[in-house]
Amino acid sequence: MIKLKCVAIDDEPLALDLIEEYISRFPYLQLVRSFEDAISGAEFLKSNPVDLLFVDINMPDITGIDLVRSLANKPIIIFTTAYKNFAFEGFELEALDYLLKPIDIARFTKAVEKALEFYNYKNNSSAEAAEESFYVYSEYRMVKINVAEIEYLESMEDYVKIHLAGQPKPVLTLMSLKKALEKLPADKFKRIHRSYIIAVSKVRSIHNRKLKLGDAELPIGESYTESVRGWARNF
Repeated sequence: MIKLKCVAIDDEPLALDLIEEYISRFPYLQLVRSFEDAISGAEFLKSNPVDLLFVDINMPDITGIDLVRSLANKPIIIFTTAYKNFAFEGFELEALDYLLKPIDIARFTKAVEKALEFYNYKNNSSAEAAEESFYVYSEYRMVKINVAEIEYLESMEDYVKIHLAGQPKPVLTLMSLKKALEKLPADKFKRIHRSYIIAVSKVRSIHNRKLKLGDAELPIGESYTESVRGWARNF
């Protein structure tokens, strides 16, 4: 059985005790060490790589953000916080999730199940697995995107909106459309405009340089017209 090596860091003893107790309930989690002192925890992590780190954001000596930023080899990160309307500079750290104190077991379970899934994803190098899903950072956490659910991707300056079938709200992530296309199987996704990539299987009709899929009607860019004609012959 896979065991994720974990470290927990929190300056509040009761919060740390609760995380330790929760970790003990999951056979695929192994608590290596826990620390009430963030600086000691950071020093331990620099010479002892682990798979998963639970770390409080607000600590008196150094913040959880600064602690994570100092690590050369970053584990999977789950931040914890006592503040509902928190603000932190952790976007570039790509934390898997964050937990609001007091942490309940149901929410903890959801986070660690996601951690195990993400660990397996990172350690599975098969091309088939890579085509099935990928992860993006959105709204302070890593979000799994199932390739089969994508209808189209829309460029919004430095961001990409990923529109998923059956989901009223797209996933917004900091990424270029070119980078997004690299994550997708080339035979199943095509660029039709400088602002749009579509899933070929979701296309309902093509007419007058307009393409319909789901509830959306998208323009076909002039420079993409010949390319669309090429793959649309098999449509």
